[in-house]
Amino acid sequence: MLIHPWDAAGEEQALAYVRAHPFGQLIASGRGRDVPVVVPTQYLLADDRTVLLHLARPNPVWAAVEENPKVLLSVAGPWAYVPGAWRAEPGTDPRLGVPTTYYSSVQLLCHAEIVTDDAGKLEILRAQLADLEPGAGDPARMARLLSGIRGLRLAVEEIRGKFKYDGHKDAAHRARVAEGLSGRGGPGDDAALRHLA
Repeated sequence: MLIHPWDAAGEEQALAYVRAHPFGQLIASGRGRDVPVVVPTQYLLADDRTVLLHLARPNPVWAAVEENPKVLLSVAGPWAYVPGAWRAEPGTDPRLGVPTTYYSSVQLLCHAEIVTDDAGKLEILRAQLADLEPGAGDPARMARLLSGIRGLRLAVEEIRGKFKYDGHKDAAHRARVAEGLSGRGGPGDDAALRHLA
């Protein structure tokens, strides 16, 4: 992903975003494939360098991970289209403004470890449930279902964060765009406004 200096997120900001948006795309390239395997998945950022998740045993990602344990977890959240007229410089023809899209995206480059033993899978399930559904009880009660899943422990090796919100523009420019976003109230506009603030 192209990351301009003004869009770059620091590690702390990127990890906070990953924690706040625990659903992404796991991408495993494998070896010698025409296209990578891409799996939408819930995950848990257990600590700054560990991601935990589980998937169904028949998932095609397992073969790709076995071929090549280097994977990418891509997380992107709400986006907001910004019309060119909102970005035109004051006093110029609004049709000359360049449109863009505001968005946040973090990519974690990881080394994947497949977890097949019941104790390891239960450890992952306990951590995920404690985060997503505290008080749900011990997943060991569903032990008969463990054979239908495998776990993944991802060791984070590199963090790439991009927060594209006209960071290279001045405050007056961003205020003009914020005014447009506030008036429109589209699906990703509130998230964009929080970043502009």
